[in-house]
Amino acid sequence: MTTTEQQQIQFTKSFVQKTLEGAEGGHDWFHIHRVYNNALLISKSENVSAFIVSLGALLHDIADSKFNNGDESIGPQKAREFLFGINVDSVVIEHVIKIIENVSFKGGNEAQKFTSPELAVVQDADRLDALGAIGIARTFNYGGFKNRKLFDPSIKPDLNMDKEAYKASTAPTINHFYEKLLLLKDRMNTKTGKRIATDRHRYMETFLDQFYAEWDGKK
Repeated sequence: MTTTEQQQIQFTKSFVQKTLEGAEGGHDWFHIHRVYNNALLISKSENVSAFIVSLGALLHDIADSKFNNGDESIGPQKAREFLFGINVDSVVIEHVIKIIENVSFKGGNEAQKFTSPELAVVQDADRLDALGAIGIARTFNYGGFKNRKLFDPSIKPDLNMDKEAYKASTAPTINHFYEKLLLLKDRMNTKTGKRIATDRHRYMETFLDQFYAEWDGKK
């Protein structure tokens, strides 16, 4: 990366950290920093632009639609204005915007409209943070934030939701494991992402076994 690009990354880190002050614990600056580190790790084994990957990872949740009444346009708009303001090349800006628009899991039946090696890396990095011990912690943190039940055996996971139903769901937190988290391992894009996801997936399965045993008073 050039000196200018390195400076632009530092500006972006400061901007994101300030913007996300007070954010919900699973979508705060620390989430961004973990995704950024995951993306750098995965990038080592991929033929990608480290600059685009870095900006995409840092800005991917700058205005998550979950916290903006479902509006998916705010994040890309905020990112575009910021990147333009620090003189990032217009071609790079548009690529980063495409990453932001397409990185998130949007329900089991939503087709992705854009692909690139850089998106693949950022997407895997973001998905890794939804897996394993961190993924479990984030899931229950968000469930508490939304005042959802931990588990209700009478409410079964829905694996056939469209995008809007997925966004509007108020199901118990445990259902989210089946409606998203346990699906991610088989949707990873990169070799490194798949390897790490396999370990974290296994950890979540062990957690669920323990959860149900305790729920039923067997342990």
